[in-house]
Amino acid sequence: MAVEEQRWGILYCPRQGTGQSRKRWEQLQQVLDGRGVHYDFVQSESSDSVERLVTMLIHNGYKTIVIVGGDSALNDAVNCLMREERETREQVKLGLIPNGMVNDFAHFWGFDEDNDAQTVDWLMKGRTRKIDLGCIRYENKQGEQVERYFQNCVNIGLSADIMNLRRQARQLLGSRKLAFLSSLVLMVFHRHDYKMRLKIDYETIDRSVMTVCIGNAHGYGQTPSAVPYNGMLDVSVVYNPKVKQLIEGLWLLVTGRFLNHRSVHPYRTRELKVESSKALVSIDGRTAERPVGEYSLRVEHEVVNFLIPE
Repeated sequence: MAVEEQRWGILYCPRQGTGQSRKRWEQLQQVLDGRGVHYDFVQSESSDSVERLVTMLIHNGYKTIVIVGGDSALNDAVNCLMREERETREQVKLGLIPNGMVNDFAHFWGFDEDNDAQTVDWLMKGRTRKIDLGCIRYENKQGEQVERYFQNCVNIGLSADIMNLRRQARQLLGSRKLAFLSSLVLMVFHRHDYKMRLKIDYETIDRSVMTVCIGNAHGYGQTPSAVPYNGMLDVSVVYNPKVKQLIEGLWLLVTGRFLNHRSVHPYRTRELKVESSKALVSIDGRTAERPVGEYSLRVEHEVVNFLIPE
């Protein structure tokens, strides 16, 4: 039996470690029912089940799929879509109700995790924009070629460490702000420089680097000028600053003026290569397996239909 064209397929991804999953869904359900939204919903048991459930929704014919989750859950969803044939992908609209440990991509569009009513109202209007995705290609330890898409950013080096600490702290502390501040404090005890060789367009960077952010969107404040619809990736390469400069950089990051720091070197490109690096990598806030040898990143222009605010 075919699914109604206007019926949403909702994937609810509970926040890990909060113990509030049932209450959170009941609150959202009240908003959906109060506005007369036609929907079916499934709940993920773990991050590993997200891709399986999104694939199920796609193959069952849902044309509007809404992820109730954060950056990582949305990342799983876009990777499911990118595995489908273009004809299938073109028929699906992807929506987001922020409910994750980290919701940076939702914040880029103005979605607020504390205002479900506004988010649902926006989604019901059905305003869609084709968005870009970044793509990282690498070889893993098993010798397999891996291709992973990202809607927000890839971090290499210290920022990947911070994102890992931030996620762990958020699960422990519950508060996004406390998690961010505690991860910055813990960062002081982490390694601050990594030997890297990067090729960005015709320029080669071969030196010690503190962190690199390749942003399709704001990249947790590190690529604040990036937008996911111009066919370009913004890249921020941060050399290892002195302690005083590091503190200044953190302040500029928090206040949205990260690119003003003297140690930040911004680029805009369609593709780049990491020819040499042993630093930790994170993809949309989730720690990735370490690439073996050289790996590359590029942008795929306007490949996903995304529901945006009015």
